[in-house]
Amino acid sequence: MTEYSRMAKGKFTSTGGAQIINLPFQPDYVEFTNYTASAAFTDHRVLSAQWDVNMGQGFAITQVKNTTYQTDSVILNGVSTFSAGLLLQFGARQQVVSSTKADPASFEVTGHGFTSGDVVMFQGLYSTQFTAGMPQMDGIPFTVTVTDANNFTVPWNSNQSNYTALAASPSGAFVKKVLYPYLYAPGVSFISAITTGTTTTIDTTDAHNYVVGQEIAIRMPDVVGNTPVAAWGDARYNSLPNNSTPGSPVYAYVIAVTDYNTFVCNINSTGYAAYNSNIAVANVPGLSYPQVVAVGDVNTGGVQLSSGSALYPPPYVSPIGTTRVNSINGPAIQGAYFNNTSQGFIIGAGLNVTDTAAVLVGANGNVIYWRAFLHDMSLPS
Repeated sequence: MTEYSRMAKGKFTSTGGAQIINLPFQPDYVEFTNYTASAAFTDHRVLSAQWDVNMGQGFAITQVKNTTYQTDSVILNGVSTFSAGLLLQFGARQQVVSSTKADPASFEVTGHGFTSGDVVMFQGLYSTQFTAGMPQMDGIPFTVTVTDANNFTVPWNSNQSNYTALAASPSGAFVKKVLYPYLYAPGVSFISAITTGTTTTIDTTDAHNYVVGQEIAIRMPDVVGNTPVAAWGDARYNSLPNNSTPGSPVYAYVIAVTDYNTFVCNINSTGYAAYNSNIAVANVPGLSYPQVVAVGDVNTGGVQLSSGSALYPPPYVSPIGTTRVNSINGPAIQGAYFNNTSQGFIIGAGLNVTDTAAVLVGANGNVIYWRAFLHDMSLPS
C-alpha cells in the first residue's frame, strides 16, 4: 500500500563519523550504497546496507568487500531513528577536569566525544564553591571547537580578573551536550562580545542562524542580582523599554554575516560603553544574560525562489562554519522563527561483527546515496 507511505532519498559525503539525516518523518526502513567504496572495491569496505525497524535501533545488515563480496551485520552504532521533541534534550553529564583562562575559553574533559559544532552547557563551574571559578558560564549554550580527544574551546573570554581556572576535577563541575539545540530558528542567542562603531558587530555563544536583512532586538540587562547597574554593556542597546516612546521597541537589521556566531547590525554604537562580561562570581546568583532575538518578518523561514533553486526550498540553519542543514519543513512563510523540531535517522560509525575494520558510515570523503521509507502498513509475522 502507498496511500500514507512516505519516501525520501538523498546523498552525503561521509566524515567518517555518525551522519544525521533530517526528515519530516521517522523511517521504518533505510538502505544506502557507498558509491566511492563500490567504485574502488577495496577490502574492508561496506558497499551497501539495509536496516528495518524490526531489527532494533543500532543494527544493520551489510554487504562488505573483504577478499570476496560477502554479507555481514552491525549490532552497535548502526542505523537508528530519532525525534527531537519540543524541549531540549541532553546527553550524559561529563566531569570537567580543568579549564584555562583564555579567549576563547578552553576546557579539559576526558574522552568528551564531542565534534566541532556540537552545542554544550556547563553547570557548577566553581573552583571554590560560590566564591571563585567560572560559574559566569553556567547554563549558557556554547558551540564547541574540538582541539583534541580531551580538550575543546568555547566562544567566551574567561581571561579576565573575575574568572579563576579550574583544576583537579572540582566537585559538581559538569558539561553536557545539547542533543538537538535548534528546535526553533533563528532562536534566542546569548551575546559573548560586542564591537562598537558606526555599525555594531555582535558575537554569540552558539549559532545565531541569521541572514542579511534579519530584524533583531537586543536584551541588555541593567541589573546584577537586585542591584541596578550597567553590568554587561550600554543600556542603549536594549530594545525595551523605550522611554521616549513607551511601548515602541528599538529594532535593528543584520547587514552582514561574518560566520556562524558573528554578525554586523546597523546600530551606530559610537561612544557606547564597552561590552563587559567580567562579572563577579558573587553576582552570579540571579544573573540575567544579554541576548539577541529575531523579530519582524525576514529570515531563513522563507527562502526565496531563484533561477536554479528547488521549487520548495526548505528553511535551514547554519550551525558552524559553512555547514548548512535543511530543516524538516517544506515551503515556509517568512517570519521571525520557524519550527525546526528534528526527526529522521542516523547512520552510525559502527563496525561489522565479522569484518571489524569495515565502518558502516564509510571513510572520510566517501559519497553515500541513501533511501528512507515509512510504510503505511506493517503486517504481523
